[in-house]
Amino acid sequence: MPTPASPCSILLLAGGRGQRMGGQDKGLLQWNGKPLIAHVQAVVRPLTDDLIISCNRNQGQYQPYADQLVSDAEADFPGPLAGVLAGLKVARHPWLLVLACDAPMIDRALLLDLLSQINDQQHPVMVRQGGYWQPMFSLIPCALRDDLELAWQQGDRSLQRALLKHPVQALEYPEDDQRLSNFNTPAYLQR
Repeated sequence: MPTPASPCSILLLAGGRGQRMGGQDKGLLQWNGKPLIAHVQAVVRPLTDDLIISCNRNQGQYQPYADQLVSDAEADFPGPLAGVLAGLKVARHPWLLVLACDAPMIDRALLLDLLSQINDQQHPVMVRQGGYWQPMFSLIPCALRDDLELAWQQGDRSLQRALLKHPVQALEYPEDDQRLSNFNTPAYLQR
């Protein structure tokens, strides 16, 4: 089975407030007998020796799934860009693959497709599904860390907007691709 040509750090974002889940920590919610984070981790683990989880609570429960844990620099769950910035600060490889903890249907083929887009131009890559950008499925060159930090300092809190300030390579997927489903409501967990 093919593996990525370039070493890559992988960041699983599990640091959110979980508002649509009644404030519960989404990554630790059970689906098919395991926490959501376990499903995602099982797919990404063979692809990296630098698996980072961004979590702002329950670090002890996330530790077994990661090589490194990070938390947002600011309190009160400021959003995915904060988690990405924390991940970029500790990433041990030149590229950071960013995924949400609540996407348990991702598969190796999708991840290898993303990783195959690593480029010499240092352009980020983001999935676009049915014409809509999906920043929770992106590949970021660590060389952009200072630019993303500057966007944060200038008040930008959107990962998508911060990435789109750069030439982004789109990786197109159809609207009905279930591998990109985010389990971010109680109804999704019941499916």
